[in-house]
Amino acid sequence: MRFFKDMSASALIAGFVTVLVGLTSSIAIVFQAAQSFGATPAQVSSWVWSLGVGVGLCCWVPSILLRKPVVVAWSTPGAAVLATAGATGAFGMGDAIGAFIISAILIAVVGMTGWFERLMNRIPIAIASALLAGVLTRFGLDAFAAAQTNTWLVVAMLVTYLLGRRLLPRYAVMLTLAVGIVVALLQHKIQWSAVQPGLTMPVFTMPSFSWQAAISLALPLFVVTMASQNLPGVAIIRGSGYDLPISKLITMTGMTTLLLAPFGAFGINLAAITAAICMGPESHPDQARRYVAAVVCGVIYVLIGWFGVVIAGLLTAFPHELVVAIAGIALLGTIGGGLHTALQGEQYREAALITFLVAVSGVTIAGVGSAFWGVVAGSLALFVQHYGKRRSA
Repeated sequence: MRFFKDMSASALIAGFVTVLVGLTSSIAIVFQAAQSFGATPAQVSSWVWSLGVGVGLCCWVPSILLRKPVVVAWSTPGAAVLATAGATGAFGMGDAIGAFIISAILIAVVGMTGWFERLMNRIPIAIASALLAGVLTRFGLDAFAAAQTNTWLVVAMLVTYLLGRRLLPRYAVMLTLAVGIVVALLQHKIQWSAVQPGLTMPVFTMPSFSWQAAISLALPLFVVTMASQNLPGVAIIRGSGYDLPISKLITMTGMTTLLLAPFGAFGINLAAITAAICMGPESHPDQARRYVAAVVCGVIYVLIGWFGVVIAGLLTAFPHELVVAIAGIALLGTIGGGLHTALQGEQYREAALITFLVAVSGVTIAGVGSAFWGVVAGSLALFVQHYGKRRSA
């Protein structure tokens, strides 16, 4: 089978790091969102099951079929929106499930109509690359900021990465992660108490529908998922040099969310940050073999779904500094490549720079994140510049 021929240690590590970063950076928000709607422990576990299985299959299956890295994730901004809305006490679990279904239908319709992909096709590659670099730069900054709280860990990982890039470039990230784990063990920073045995089982919750929940839960969930997840997700795909069937993939995520919504899947979408790890050169020098990382990522997510209590505990046992450091270091090549593509052409340079700066600012307006506003600002700058040239001509 070609998959096993294409397998490499660097791709395996990239898939693991993708899950590590995605899970540890957002699992707490997922738990908080579920609990805000009065979820029982069994229902909270069911949310993990539905999200893990849904995300895993949406990574695993299309990556194998297309031989290209398809990386999806759950909507972290969506979880934050749900946690905030649920904290008001105005909605129960049935209302939340109904909102998940409405949002999933809207996302599936957007994918089926193809309008979102047509919109993205009009964005120049320089703007998409600037957005890619801007979204990821925060992770690069956090990697070095982590040295304030655990200097030796971050320095050891950075030195290992630099030496690895010089001596064993394909295994630089793998060696960096290994050294980070060793240092964390020596420092007694790994919280083994977070690992608890158990098998996760799905719990069906009957949905309920109301205009109040549709407006307060479903629509915000849909908007932030499209603007803060799918939009930068497409930018990362394009910026990484892949041509994927965007509309079909968005339809797939919407339909998968719809099927698993009664079990707690609130939003499955194209991955933004973590996708760059699988699609970048650290995964494999050969672009055609990086899909292996996405398949590995999918398999791990499925395992998290079924053994969520154990695996989630294992991954969240790592210290925060290790997680942010490995994320930032693994993305250095992608950030650099994005900036190079964004700024090399004079025609789009200023608009791309504006896109980058707005995206990296982290600004949130009307509940929508900086990735969306970066595209808006860059597109506006591009329009004004081109409009002025046409007028002067």
